[in-house]
Amino acid sequence: MAVLNRDDSYSFRIPTVEDGKFIWQLIKDTQVLDLNSSYSYLLWADKFSETSIIVEEDGKLVGFISGFIQPKAQDTLFIWQVAVDESARGKRLASRMLHAILQSDACRNIRYLEATVTPSNIPSAKLFKGLARDLQTECTITEGYTEDQFPGGGHESEELFRIGPF
Repeated sequence: MAVLNRDDSYSFRIPTVEDGKFIWQLIKDTQVLDLNSSYSYLLWADKFSETSIIVEEDGKLVGFISGFIQPKAQDTLFIWQVAVDESARGKRLASRMLHAILQSDACRNIRYLEATVTPSNIPSAKLFKGLARDLQTECTITEGYTEDQFPGGGHESEELFRIGPF
């Protein structure tokens, strides 16, 4: 288990399969993120660990970001989910996790970061705009996925945030 960074009382590291169930619980506890199957988080922690990160405080999982390098754009990291436990909010953990991922060996050739964000998710929009500001680069926002592309109705559209080049 490689610790990427120790900062304050927080430990930043890549996830392992053993973290999968705790990641699932963290996502569930946010009550705002789409909760996927427990298997998907096990798979994520196993197959996409190098481009993802978790944060622990005193051994408890308090943050998680899942990301992957896009197969058709090897210079682009796509961020799928960003979660911070309620007990750790307001400490810029999401921003610190993004910076740690971008500084990792797995992301040495990354020049762009993309993520989709619903229009009502103001904290995520601020996070990605803030990252662009930190990296002194552009943040363009275009249509990502429309409401009618989601099954069953009731899912907001998703805007595509593209940050870079950096």
